[in-house]
Amino acid sequence: MIIRGANTEDITSIMTVLDAAKGIMRASGNTGQWVNGYPSLEVVEADISSGYGFVVLDGARIAGYFAYIPSPEPTYSYIEGGSWLEDTLLYHVVHRIGSVPEVHGVFRAIMDWCFERERNIRIDTYRDNHIMQHCIESYGFTYCGIIYLADGAPRLAYQKLL
Repeated sequence: MIIRGANTEDITSIMTVLDAAKGIMRASGNTGQWVNGYPSLEVVEADISSGYGFVVLDGARIAGYFAYIPSPEPTYSYIEGGSWLEDTLLYHVVHRIGSVPEVHGVFRAIMDWCFERERNIRIDTYRDNHIMQHCIESYGFTYCGIIYLADGAPRLAYQKLL
């Protein structure tokens, strides 16, 4: 798999990937995450214009999407029921990971790519997203506690530090 920066020509394919990811979530019982149009076209456009949006290519096909964002992440300033492994170094956050169901290994490809660029990564997920929790924990992330999004919604927070 190849990872490259997303561009505006990719938006239709990215939205298709994100819709497929929502389908995976719903089929696994995760009905509360990525609702009410999130992630929207505007969110993806903002990722791309900021240089934070990336696509995962399986051959010529866009099979995955994610945002790779430098710290600080405002919603990570407070963590409940635990603490970050390390809280003084710069880090990157990985958000909005989505892939199509027929392509396997997208999460690992994303994380390998991220850790080639940064040794301190944070990520969070919805409590009912058991697939993502499994991927995160299998990759060696440590559960650190609960963070809250700007709207107050809780998320399970993880960190991995090389």
